Amino acid sequence: MKTAVVVFPGSNCDRDLMVALEAVTGRPPLRLWHADPDVPRDLDLIGLPGGFSHGDYLRAGAIAARAPVMRGVAEAARRGVRLLGVCNGFQVLTEAGLLPGALMRNAGLDFVCRDVRLLVETTETPFTRGFAEGETIRLPVAHHDGNFQADRETLDRLEGEGRVAFRYAEEVNGSARRIAGITGHGGTILGLMPHPERAIEPAHGNMDGRRLFEGLLAALA
Repeated sequence: MKTAVVVFPGSNCDRDLMVALEAVTGRPPLRLWHADPDVPRDLDLIGLPGGFSHGDYLRAGAIAARAPVMRGVAEAARRGVRLLGVCNGFQVLTEAGLLPGALMRNAGLDFVCRDVRLLVETTETPFTRGFAEGETIRLPVAHHDGNFQADRETLDRLEGEGRVAFRYAEEVNGSARRIAGITGHGGTILGLMPHPERAIEPAHGNMDGRRLFEGLLAALA
């Protein structure tokens, strides 16, 4: 599996995501700089990492979504290349129009940084096939703008189409219907606020995140 991770000014989880991908695939990911519009055509997965791209000016992910590299990322998505947006990467995906909805300030305006329990809502995607439907897993979150919101029609469509991938098991940040991650483009795009790359080895205290990457590798084998 050939992977790449986009790096924006202000990204701070790009190396974490690269380490996770190399640990599972055995191949170091390519680094795609935000100002370079050229995205290789032979990629299987592109990761958009967490952090604070461009300092979260305007809105979290708003400037990064208009970076030259995102033209190539959008074109890759149209070809069926898998896209994984984690935390700020999820925000970038919504700002770029690759996923619906928006990530707003957390309810209570607090920065939330802790492990949370997640319900696996579907296994019908390459990102979730390593889990059991209805299973409860644990991943860390670290965000100030993770409150997923959309209009009622969009929320109903996401639910009806089976595009809610993960749901918080308890209230975390005010997200509509406790949504923690959604998919798009037939399941080839996943945006989620929790950090699977921070739960891939025993030293992390939890390896539930590794199962996401292993499931993806198996799906693309």
